[in-house]
Amino acid sequence: MHDFISILPALACGCVLPIVVVWLAIRSEMNKTNQRTQIVLAAIEKNPDMDLEELMTKISPKKLLKEKLLSKLQTGNITTFLGIGFLICAIYVDLVGGMNSNDLRMLYLAGAILLSVGIAFLISYSKGKKMLAKEMEAEQAKLLEQS
Repeated sequence: MHDFISILPALACGCVLPIVVVWLAIRSEMNKTNQRTQIVLAAIEKNPDMDLEELMTKISPKKLLKEKLLSKLQTGNITTFLGIGFLICAIYVDLVGGMNSNDLRMLYLAGAILLSVGIAFLISYSKGKKMLAKEMEAEQAKLLEQS
């Protein structure tokens, strides 16, 4: 019984949590699709001669390049700070002692992985910002013209 209880957190985090996250994401997308469908059907009922392509672009606009880059920056910052936090925690626990060496190694590994992924996102942001500067300006000008 004690062995089962000791593996419960690993089962919950490794099996149940990913399934719940995927289910919630799929459910959220389905709800968005259903809402868009209801809006389009209501618009067709009121005005059958309406341009559906224009309506669909207004309902679900595409993300701008700047928004995509900013999401990379946000993800990079979050994962970098998490990695730094894990590494600081691992160093502190290593200096103080009181943790199994295998667990401590896993803490170092998790911190290093998070830090490297965060740095990769930040590099991707900076390179994307340099490479897509002209496209972002053109996109901004196009938006200003439409307004």
